Amino acid sequence: MTLLSVLDQSPVITGHTAADAIAATLELAQLADDLGYTRYWCAEHHGLLGVCNPCPEIMLARLGSATKRIRIGSGGVMLPYYSPFKIAEQFMMLEALFPNRIDLGVGRAPGSDMRTAQAVAAGSYSRGEQFAEQVRDLVGLMDGTLPDDHIASGTLLQPQIETRPQLWVLGSSDFGGALAAQLGLRFSFAHFINAHFGHLVANAYRDRFQAGHEATPYLACAVFVICADTEREAADLEKAVDLRRVQMALGLNAPIPTVEQGLAQEYGEREQLVIDREKPRSIVGTPESVTERLRVLQERFAADELIVLTIAGSYAARLRSYELLAEAFALSRL
Repeated sequence: MTLLSVLDQSPVITGHTAADAIAATLELAQLADDLGYTRYWCAEHHGLLGVCNPCPEIMLARLGSATKRIRIGSGGVMLPYYSPFKIAEQFMMLEALFPNRIDLGVGRAPGSDMRTAQAVAAGSYSRGEQFAEQVRDLVGLMDGTLPDDHIASGTLLQPQIETRPQLWVLGSSDFGGALAAQLGLRFSFAHFINAHFGHLVANAYRDRFQAGHEATPYLACAVFVICADTEREAADLEKAVDLRRVQMALGLNAPIPTVEQGLAQEYGEREQLVIDREKPRSIVGTPESVTERLRVLQERFAADELIVLTIAGSYAARLRSYELLAEAFALSRL
């Protein structure tokens, strides 16, 4: 049985507000819980009009109280901004509230433009090179294995509970996979960011894995997917994705385009090159075609789990996409 999970960036579709997007996140989380998805991750972004969740740890508290069994987590916290000790405390509190349901996924990207990153970091954003050390600190805090000379050694990590969040490293290059393998952590590869050579990163992660925080490797592949009832509807929804990709390539900070905007847009040669270049990052189609491509991808990665990111030109289409996928993969409903 294939395990399917959800990655949500809380997209703000043109004509809607951030409040609408947050309400749509809550609705989708409840649906995913009912449909039998394994986990629901929220991504951290700053300063973007198209996505609106700068603090997944707060959103997760709301989602945990509105769902029954699905794991919830960060996909991910952009760790270079923060104190590992504070992040550990936040997610220990979430784990205390929702035992055995919390995932702490961390990444090193800024999740914003550099000026915004500097504002979030209260100064120069240059701490990405400390990411590996920060992840080691998180592991040491969770496992109680900090070296004696560490600044946090001997401190009391609150709340004092028996269970721990699952720790994940997120990445779109060989750096994250190598770090996860070295520390014995779960790893999620962002195929929706980098559609090329990810299977090689996955192979290297498994080959180099050293038992540590986890005894055995565990790999997830995060994929951009839109599933629709008909090929025509899928093609229309993909037009909005194409427009979004062009906007991002041109550095335009804008809400997510609607289907109507996507269908009305015309492109020059430069824009069409962007669209063609970015196509491999998406899997769009009917349940039959999408399922076939996802199974091929899962086999290529030897992935234990697929994490699905869906951003569509309407919230209804996004909900329907996850419904169709759950049916196609025969997930166990509540």
